Amino acid sequence: MFWFLQIIHSWPSVKNSLKNKPQSHLPPKALLLSQHPREPLQLFKRSSACSRIHKPCPGETPVPHSRCNFPAALARAQALYHLTPMSGEATMSHSELGDGRVKELTLGSRYRESWYERFVQPCLVELLGSALFIFIGCLSVIENGPDTGRLQPALAHGLALGLVIATLGNISGGHFNPAVSLAATLIGGLNLLLLLPYWISQLCGGLIGAALAKAVSPEERFWNATGAAFVTVQEHGQVVRALGAEIVMTTLLALAVCMGAINEKTRGPLAPFSIGFSVVVDILAGGAVSGACMNPARAFGPAVMANHWSFHWIYWVGPLLGGLLVGVLIRFVIGDGKTRLILKGR
Repeated sequence: MFWFLQIIHSWPSVKNSLKNKPQSHLPPKALLLSQHPREPLQLFKRSSACSRIHKPCPGETPVPHSRCNFPAALARAQALYHLTPMSGEATMSHSELGDGRVKELTLGSRYRESWYERFVQPCLVELLGSALFIFIGCLSVIENGPDTGRLQPALAHGLALGLVIATLGNISGGHFNPAVSLAATLIGGLNLLLLLPYWISQLCGGLIGAALAKAVSPEERFWNATGAAFVTVQEHGQVVRALGAEIVMTTLLALAVCMGAINEKTRGPLAPFSIGFSVVVDILAGGAVSGACMNPARAFGPAVMANHWSFHWIYWVGPLLGGLLVGVLIRFVIGDGKTRLILKGR
């Protein structure tokens, strides 16, 4: 800090050399300071140390030690060397400097902002995205006509998922599915501390989406479709086939997410579309076998609204096993060098 005061006090001797010259002609220490504006100026409070080193400039009336005004000298130096604060750097008003009590730059506000954006905002986005996606999905099933078959639910689910991922994916990762969040956690794409909050947000979003679908649907249509709950499996003989189909279809969906949006070697800007297309393909192919849920949150919300719990466990175990399988595949076989745990090159 002492050299900074020397620059201030030597101002009259270098005034002429600094006038109308580019930044490269500044004194070395002033140039260094201007090239690193993000490092906050270390401001000293008025003290006896300040009074000992203060010397009046030539032609300046000596200032008594008790009236040493370092903030004013700092303001003159900033005006001299055009040292303006960068974006994100705290600024201080004249009222804050005038009484000699200089406010030091703190990182509290930055920590609070970082904490919100890292933990709270992603969970809120998962809640919102899950609610919108499941609302569209449930409504497409409830309002599905007999002549469209599985095409209407398939397109509605796939397009809605791709849309919410493209819109909100940069904030939370665009999972909207507990099975996808599990796979992303296993490959390092999601902080382990966020896994349970993500699951809670997605399940709550599923409840909200199913409740909204029930609120806007005619009661007769709602109950004819069992609230868009999964009723494909009616007997125990269908359980094995349905469970296997859920595992395979969720594997395809989770692969589209993890390889298209997380894995550095294969991710790209078309990830939302490939993820939405994977949902369309799964519903068209496996809708008659298991209902093509692939998402515990999608099964949970309508089950609560319609109070339908028959074979509900299939739509938890199958998707979660599919997400686990994708995590293992990427970690040990098809992931890039940073993700894969074995067979790494030098």
